[in-house]
Order: sequence, then structure tokens, then C-alpha cells
Amino acid sequence: MQPSDLLSALRTRRVIAIVRGSDKEAALDTVLRLVRNGIDLVEVSLSGADALDVIRGARAALGPDALLGAGTVLTAGDARRAAEAGAAFIVTPAVTEAVGASRALGLPVLAGALTPTEVVAARAAGATAVKLFPVGPGGVDLLRALRGPFPDVPFVPVGGVDAAVARDYLTAGALAVGVGGPLVGRAADGDPRGLDERITSFTALTSHGKEMP
Repeated sequence: MQPSDLLSALRTRRVIAIVRGSDKEAALDTVLRLVRNGIDLVEVSLSGADALDVIRGARAALGPDALLGAGTVLTAGDARRAAEAGAAFIVTPAVTEAVGASRALGLPVLAGALTPTEVVAARAAGATAVKLFPVGPGGVDLLRALRGPFPDVPFVPVGGVDAAVARDYLTAGALAVGVGGPLVGRAADGDPRGLDERITSFTALTSHGKEMP
């Protein structure tokens, strides 16, 4: 995947699902259910149980073109192992060595940042887009404030983003939103109750929000 491919996927999908679970089989099933029901841009967090196996299983089931990435990538080793498992893009929680290492591997990166200094550092390190994280305390006001000095930075707010708030972020100019618990719930832990309904509430967002050029 090229950086332009990740930007296009974020722009058109508007939602990136974050799967982190304690049960490998349940996490894999969650990824497949998300993709097959319309949320086909998915990040598997390396902080979940057997996450690399989940990525391998999802890649095998979904094929080479699936929009499947690895999240919570902290080190160059993490990036390498994620790439070997089949991740097509990398997500970091901060500006770490994994950003440059991922770019060296040819993978686009959604790098975590929260302050203006971190936004600049993320872009300088080669981030394709900036994961605004954790966005919860600052909310939509933080996004608006950062878009003032950084109007051309593709921002993806992450952290406590539910369906109602997601629409506000998209309207305020976010390229997309990253969603974990409010979408996935406990499905990746073996309790999929309500997952299909939550998927429906988020797929409705794809027609909302202002696209960035």
C-alpha cells in the first residue's frame, strides 16, 4: 500500500475500526465480520492477544487487497513483524522509531500526535496522516484548533469516538475517525452481542462529513 492509497481509503471509508482483544479466534472473527459488513478498513492492535496471528489469519482469509493494518506499533521490530504478518499500513500511538522504520519498509503510517509540536514531528518523520490521540479531552475543539495552523494535515481523531461524536469530527474536517470500543465492544473478547447493530450505526457515517482534497 502506498501513502496515497491509505489517504484514499481513509477519505472514502471515513471509519477505521480498531480491533484489540483477549481471544485470538474471537478477534479474527471480529475482523472478518467488520469487513464483510461494510467496515473494511481495519487496524489490529498489537496490544491484543496473538495479534500477529490475527493479522496473518485475516490476510489469508481476505486476500492481498484487504485494507488491513497493525496498530500500537512502537518499535522498528514491531513494524517489521507486522509487515511480515501481512499488515498493509502501520498505526502508532505516538511519534516513535516505528514511524521511520515503517516508511523504510514501504508502509504508510498513521502516527499518533496530540500537540502542535508532535504534529510537526509526525509529519517530519514521514507520517502519511496524523492520529489525533487521545482526542477525548480536547474533543472537536482540539481538532478545530489544530486545523488552523495545519489546514493540510490529514487528521484522524481516535479515543472514545462514538457514532454521534464521529459525525461531529467529520463535519469539523477530520479525514476519518478511528473507533475501538464504541464499535467493536467486547466482540474481540468473545462477546459479539450488538456488533452488527454498531456496525450499521458507523457505516451510516460514510455519507457524512466534509472530504479533504
